[in-house]
Amino acid sequence: MATVGDAASLAYQARRVYTEELVKGLPTLINFIANWSASPERSTTTTTDAWQLQRIRDLVAELRQRSSAWHQGMVAALQDALHSGAAPAGSGSGSTKGGAKLKLSLVEDVTIEREITSSRLALAIMDRAGSEVHDLRARVALLERREELDANDLLRAHVLARIVVDAWTECGLPDATLRDVQPVLNEELSTLAQEAYHEANSMLVENRVLAEIDLRPLIRRTRGATAASGYTGAVSEETRLMTRSGAGAAATSEVSDNATAVLQRLNRMIERQVPAFAETTNVGTRTVSPALTQAIGHAQQGVQRRLIAAEGKDANAPTVSPALLEELQARKQALKRAAETPAERATIEIVALLFQSILTEERIPPALRVWFARLQMPVLRVAVGEPDFFATIDHPARRLIDRMGACVMGFESSAAAIAGALEGEIKRVVQVVEAYPDTGRRVFQTVLTEFERFLENYFKSENEITKKGVSLAQQVEQRETLAIQYTIELRKLLNEVPVQEGVRQYLFQVWADVMAITALRNGAQSDATKSVRSAAVDLVWSAGAKVTREERAEVIRKLPPLLKKLRDGMESAGVPADKRDEHIRALNESLAAAFSAKAAAIPPERFEELRERLEALEEMLPEAGDVQLDETLMLDLSGDDSNAMEVVGEGGSMPTPAMLSWAKELQVGSWYMLEYGDKTMAVQLAWQGARRHLTLFVTSTGRCLLFEQNRLASYLQAGLLLPAQEEALTVRATRTALAKIDADPARLLN
Repeated sequence: MATVGDAASLAYQARRVYTEELVKGLPTLINFIANWSASPERSTTTTTDAWQLQRIRDLVAELRQRSSAWHQGMVAALQDALHSGAAPAGSGSGSTKGGAKLKLSLVEDVTIEREITSSRLALAIMDRAGSEVHDLRARVALLERREELDANDLLRAHVLARIVVDAWTECGLPDATLRDVQPVLNEELSTLAQEAYHEANSMLVENRVLAEIDLRPLIRRTRGATAASGYTGAVSEETRLMTRSGAGAAATSEVSDNATAVLQRLNRMIERQVPAFAETTNVGTRTVSPALTQAIGHAQQGVQRRLIAAEGKDANAPTVSPALLEELQARKQALKRAAETPAERATIEIVALLFQSILTEERIPPALRVWFARLQMPVLRVAVGEPDFFATIDHPARRLIDRMGACVMGFESSAAAIAGALEGEIKRVVQVVEAYPDTGRRVFQTVLTEFERFLENYFKSENEITKKGVSLAQQVEQRETLAIQYTIELRKLLNEVPVQEGVRQYLFQVWADVMAITALRNGAQSDATKSVRSAAVDLVWSAGAKVTREERAEVIRKLPPLLKKLRDGMESAGVPADKRDEHIRALNESLAAAFSAKAAAIPPERFEELRERLEALEEMLPEAGDVQLDETLMLDLSGDDSNAMEVVGEGGSMPTPAMLSWAKELQVGSWYMLEYGDKTMAVQLAWQGARRHLTLFVTSTGRCLLFEQNRLASYLQAGLLLPAQEEALTVRATRTALAKIDADPARLLN
């Protein structure tokens, strides 16, 4: 932006692109609503009430008669708003015309209904296109050197909604029928608006206007003391993402919903050109013509030969070249000629567009694009035989491509890491898929499962950057799990035993951890482990009331070696010296109560039973899967290796149930952007513990950050942890395919 004039011109161009995209899509939107209203299913299954059926018939007739006027009204209003930069604040049903003096009066019910309809429509647009809307508003506001757009700016969602509702009313269509079509109008208009916002954003990005939107100014932090829990709240120090951009607080199910919406949009667009396509996407399998099956096999062999030959000539050269893309285009045309039905030809075109996007994705390292290229024909074979490939985001072929892409996309620092075992596994997966051409989704599901298992082992054993951190995280999980198991069982054992409270809490909060660490280091039946269990028994006995001279003499004789054993145990567990001294002082005070006969006596037979059960403690431990880890225990992590891994114990917002659910769904190998310690860093999810209570992220330099489940959800809630890729690889490719089909629908069949 060299001058103010240039900036103003770009802002106008953004509004023009936005308007043109809307105008271009309005005829399709109107036709879709008319067809939906007239569909036999709607008129026969929606209602059996005669009055309702008649209203539907009237709606169909009115739409056919007045759709042209509705279209012209929307186009005229959009163009007027483009020229002025904003829509009139009082346009439509609630406005005054001709400059007449505004008179105060009661608002009619119909006006309120229109406002409600308009508000719902605007909300649907924001739900679907919220991130694009915020990005465009930020870019245009920057160009126009203002903090925010005007309330009636053309680019605001409620302005578009008001234009649509006002045009409906002014062309003579009844308000009642607008309510009838609102569900489908919300869906279609929000999808169209999302595309319009996206195109305007793309134009500005191409002109280097805020290529990256910085979310940090949108994160508000109020000053105040941090809550004891480490979370921040509306009273204390709150961290709350104030935008729908990126993942943040709105990204739990929204990512999945957006992906599903993209597929729905694709299917609707194809159905308009190939009506038979809708009939096939709801069936499990479809018979593929022999000629097309043979053509796919021939094309697959040709691609293999081409890529193997290119790799043999220069192993370091990018193997997905412009020449290869041209060859794939030629093979696509040959496949279309071999196809027997319009649905098959449309499927060939869509799969080709998907892979054209994937193979030109610069964030995939060049050396790996070759293996994605070799997946095109196996995926095509599945798509023509299993049409639900286009109906669900959970198809194993899609999931495999997305999982491989998520592990390798976007970071130069990861190039060295993917050059070895990970690249070899991707190569193996593709070759297995190629070797079993007739097994369809089963082979994709099989290799997807194998790839997931590989990732777990890869980060644990083969990746030099991550394996030490994973090992430490596993040790933390084992230690904390066993410590909690010991605590649970000790509570059961001492539930009815009269033990002084200070001793009881020491056993639960300190000595259970010492027992766990000792058992992990030396084995459950080792002498060291038996010794720390024996110390627990001796401590319980010493804390009982001692009323005879002999008992007191026995305590005095045993106490020094017992305290030394307790001190040594705490030291081996990494308890700092000052904390050890503090615990010993507290125990001395508790044991002193026994000498003054204030403590209750433990019956000899009860004490012997307690000793026997403590010696067999491991046999009574609860199942590890039932243990909920406690973040406060992990924060006590210490020892020689503690500098190699950091337990994250502060930051974020109190998570909602949806965020807790999303935290459990994050996948090993995926990359994220983490804001932590006043820095933003790229991190890869390298390990997840049992039931995903713990999650380990590792930077490209080997820095390890361990999150407990609630803390992880709190970072997601606050937008401090965001997926590095906003959309999965196949979803992004589907969006690109949609744009190309929308620009040239005839390409589906040509």
